[in-house]
Amino acid sequence: MAHVAKKYKAAKAKVDREKRYGLDEAVDLLSEIRIAKFDETVELAFRLGVDPRHADQMVRGSVVLPNGLGKKVRVLVFAKGQKEKEAQEAGADFVGSDDFIDKIQKGWLDFDKAIATPDMMGQVSKLGKILGPRGLMPNPKVGTVTFEVAKAVQELKAGRVEFRADKAGNVHVPVGKASFGKEKLLENISMLFETVIRLKPPSSKGTYVKGVAISMTMSPGIKIDPTYVRSLSK
Repeated sequence: MAHVAKKYKAAKAKVDREKRYGLDEAVDLLSEIRIAKFDETVELAFRLGVDPRHADQMVRGSVVLPNGLGKKVRVLVFAKGQKEKEAQEAGADFVGSDDFIDKIQKGWLDFDKAIATPDMMGQVSKLGKILGPRGLMPNPKVGTVTFEVAKAVQELKAGRVEFRADKAGNVHVPVGKASFGKEKLLENISMLFETVIRLKPPSSKGTYVKGVAISMTMSPGIKIDPTYVRSLSK
């Protein structure tokens, strides 16, 4: 542990806490402060000028990252009949209806994302207290309650990421792995930036993107110049 702490301290010393780095420079710096032996997840954190306590200022959405997240996503689909078949053909890991609802109520949670057809939501809603706190509940606002199950499965498998602002207006989104390299990370980050800007609530006044930082699982955060993100809205 002491060895890890020493490495972290050395990595932190390479980051100027007062500086707002350009995006390219920040991604370059990530490789210099990497201390873990495993393939760390790279994450973006936004501080937004919104008050999510008001429904019209909630920022919530999803984005299909062009290079995915670098991990296998296990997808469960609640569907019946033809839609069940479509989900299976699209590559869903688990497909069913009452059988999986029963399994989940008994404690089974070996999946990463869940999709449901609208006609199944009456039954799936029973799982709200189990799936909701874990961010696994299907939701029409992010495209996981849909009759287009094949498209939803393919997008989740390809690297679609869902996100929402917390009570303080902060948004945390994974954008790939440290092993991706600069080009792939920049492509994913650019797509995320454009999506967050597009989701700006009309009722949001003043500065929308107040701060942005990038980090890895075990690295210190690197602050990015938010004016770059803001410029995408012009």
